[in-house]
Amino acid sequence: MVSLEKAVIARISKEGKTFEILVDPDRALDFRKGRDYSMESIMAVRDIFTDSKKGERASPSDIEAAFGTPDPLKAAAHILKNGQLQLTTEQRRKLTEEKRKQIADIISKQGVNPKTKLPHPPNRIENAMEQAHFQVDPMKPAQEQIQACLEAIEPVLPIKFERVEIAIRVPMEYSGKANSFVRGVAPVKKEEWKSDSWVAVLEIPAGMQSEIMEKLNGLTGGKAEAKILRHLDV
Repeated sequence: MVSLEKAVIARISKEGKTFEILVDPDRALDFRKGRDYSMESIMAVRDIFTDSKKGERASPSDIEAAFGTPDPLKAAAHILKNGQLQLTTEQRRKLTEEKRKQIADIISKQGVNPKTKLPHPPNRIENAMEQAHFQVDPMKPAQEQIQACLEAIEPVLPIKFERVEIAIRVPMEYSGKANSFVRGVAPVKKEEWKSDSWVAVLEIPAGMQSEIMEKLNGLTGGKAEAKILRHLDV
């Protein structure tokens, strides 16, 4: 168990009451990300509090009413998975940076410059986020922050979400590897098996064209071909 001096608070409100636990900051964050730790190894003390700073403990009846069990470890797991977790300064910095990069990567793959129809590289989007003073929420999924980010950076960096329908052609000797890769990144809308090649029609985010073709050319020794059939607004 972590010492009380190094522990942080995880809390949740249920049934009109606040419930708190004291946890190891690193293990608690790893647990939130899916790592399998026992609650005994995460908690500083095996207690559920209504106010941890005052040392006020929740009653067994309140715990059972809120979590459906009197077991403090099961209740603690629910609090840690679904409640708010206090972050250390370093954790917040690292998570914010990771989430910033995730947001920029998503926008780069799905958005394009309206004038050139080319994607903005992630570093350009990150610079625009900084110029627009966009505040990244380190605990909120990246996808849920995309719209707010687009609205913030639009005055700084014109961007439009667009999808394209493309046709690809791959020589038959590379069709197995190419087929497997393509189906892993986008639904195949149409396909045709010819005597010398595999032809498929895909609908993808406009910003992913270069990435997909780079991978296909790597799989085929540069023999893959692609053609944009039409642009689709999102």
